[in-house]
Amino acid sequence: MFDHVKFGVSDYAASKAFFLKSLEPLGIVIASEGPPAYGVELCQPGGKSSLCLFETQEKPAHLHVAFAAKNRQQVEAFYRAALDAGGKDNGAPGLRPHYHANYYAAFVIGPDGHNIEVVCNEPEA
Repeated sequence: MFDHVKFGVSDYAASKAFFLKSLEPLGIVIASEGPPAYGVELCQPGGKSSLCLFETQEKPAHLHVAFAAKNRQQVEAFYRAALDAGGKDNGAPGLRPHYHANYYAAFVIGPDGHNIEVVCNEPEA
């Protein structure tokens, strides 16, 4: 749906480590990286969209970013990895039928207070 999303973080090293570990279950890797003021681009190998982080002292508004999972197991793996990486629970893996019958998601708050979601829209396999 998007080409890339880029946002500032206050602690580049901590945020980079958090996103790499949290999104590893989705196959997310570093596509390119420069100095912290330029940042890092994260995506799936061969992917067409990316998440970019850069260091800044500005205090941006909190952001909600949702990543697509292929299955519910990826949602659960993301949630565990994100908590292990220092994220704070903002909604354990589970169905969110108020969105639609197969909306299975998990939410965590990252180092800068951003709401990071991984969602699978497919029925249970």
